[in-house]
Amino acid sequence: MAQLAPIATAIGAGVSIFNSVQQGQAQSANAKAQANAAREQERVRAEQVTLQQSSDARAREARLAGTLASTRARLAAGGISPDEGSAAALTAGMERDAAAAQADSDQIFAARLSAGRRSLLNTDGSLTSFLRAGTTFGSTLRNLLD
Repeated sequence: MAQLAPIATAIGAGVSIFNSVQQGQAQSANAKAQANAAREQERVRAEQVTLQQSSDARAREARLAGTLASTRARLAAGGISPDEGSAAALTAGMERDAAAAQADSDQIFAARLSAGRRSLLNTDGSLTSFLRAGTTFGSTLRNLLD
């Protein structure tokens, strides 16, 4: 009967190791699924931000074109050449303001894209379970040797 105790302990250790490995594989699969979901969410978010950015840029360009056309038409109706003197300075100023607004929008766009990104250093937990299995195996061996 005394000879069965080490065999039972070894079998128990084997089952414990098997369970630890199974748990590790399940955790690894879960971590991979979560990482895939996070990547997909990041891709969708980046796509939404890009679409919003391009939509805002088109709207800004359309407003600028309309404002410039209206200003040029008013200046021309008043007998002033819209391409010379203060009229040219006015339209150039509008274009500079629009370019500055676009630059600000581009900076906000870059900040939105960089916000919320997961670090490449985040662990996915795939190694943890194997380390736990090794610890379990080591403690079981130590118990067998004692």
